[in-house]
Amino acid sequence: MGSVLTGQIRNFINEYDAIRPGDVIAAGVSGGKDSMVMLHALADIRNYLPIPFELKAFTVSLGFEGMDLSPISDFCSDLGIPHEIIRTDIGKIVFDARDENNPCSLCSNMRRGALNNAAADAGCNKVALGHNKDDVIETYLMSLFYEGRFNTFSPVTFLSKTNLTVIRPLAFSYEKDVRYYRNIHGIRTIENPCPAGRATKRQEIRDMLHAMSLKNQHFKPNVFGAIMRNHVSGW
Repeated sequence: MGSVLTGQIRNFINEYDAIRPGDVIAAGVSGGKDSMVMLHALADIRNYLPIPFELKAFTVSLGFEGMDLSPISDFCSDLGIPHEIIRTDIGKIVFDARDENNPCSLCSNMRRGALNNAAADAGCNKVALGHNKDDVIETYLMSLFYEGRFNTFSPVTFLSKTNLTVIRPLAFSYEKDVRYYRNIHGIRTIENPCPAGRATKRQEIRDMLHAMSLKNQHFKPNVFGAIMRNHVSGW
C-alpha cells in the first residue's frame, strides 16, 4: 500500500542508490515509532519495488529490568520478518558502572556496535536505522552549537571494519510523516526505558526547533536545504 512516507523512502533509495538487488538488510528496531514505522514501510515497499532484497530485524536489549520486547517480536512475526534480540548490559555499564554525565553518546556507540556485529554475523550487508528528517536537522544544529562545526550523520555510510553499509530510509521524512504513518497503520510502540528521559541536549534543540517553526514554517526546510546544497556529510 503506497503512502506519502513510502514515496519518500523510494525517493531516498533512488537518490542515494541505497538498496540494491540482493541486499540483506538488518533493520535496527528499538520499539519506538521511527524504527517500527521504518520496518513496516520497508516490508511494504519490498512487495512492489523492482529490487529484490531481504529484511531481518534486530533489537538491542539494554538490560533494563522489566523491559518487555515481545510486542516487537509479534510485530515482526506479523510482517514475516525474522527477529533477533541482542542481549547486552549496556544500560548497567552506562548508568551504573560508568555513571556518565552525558550518557547518550556512549550508549549510542555501544548499541550501534552490538547491532553491527550481530548484523555481520547474520550475513547482512546493510544496516537500516530509523533516523528521520528532524533527526538530521537536530544533529546538524547540535554539531554547530556544541562542537562549532557543520556536520550531521550521512545518508549512506560504509563501515570498513564490519564491511557493512548503514542506510537511513526515513531521512526524507519529517517526524510528523512518521507519526501519521504509525497512526493510520495502528502500529503499537513501546516506551523508551532510558533513565536520561527527555533531559538531553537533543531535546533542548528539539524544543528550540519547535519554537522556531511556530514563528517560521520554512525554518526546518531551509536548514535541511542548506545541508543538501552544501553536501554536508555526503548529502
